[in-house]
Amino acid sequence: MKKLAYVAVAAAFALSACGDTTDASDDAVADTVEVPADDAMAGAPDPVADADAMAQDDADVEEALDDAEATAEAAGDAAQETVDDAIAAAEAAQDEMDNAGE
Repeated sequence: MKKLAYVAVAAAFALSACGDTTDASDDAVADTVEVPADDAMAGAPDPVADADAMAQDDADVEEALDDAEATAEAAGDAAQETVDDAIAAAEAAQDEMDNAGE
């Protein structure tokens, strides 16, 4: 056990002797860590206005809105018909059960 302690102490001294005492945070300054913004965007082209980007005819928009409204209204009517059919079927089943019990 004593031999292991001597070897551990010797290894600790050897490692401490070969270590470098420079601190990494000394080398990390703003000029070396980040690329300045001007240099990063140096090769990028300047933005240009795109006239066709938002050019949509108002008539097309109105037509799309009308189509969407008609589709939604038809779906609502179909849903209401389905609910009415389900209620009628439930009432018919209830009447049949009431008549069967008499």
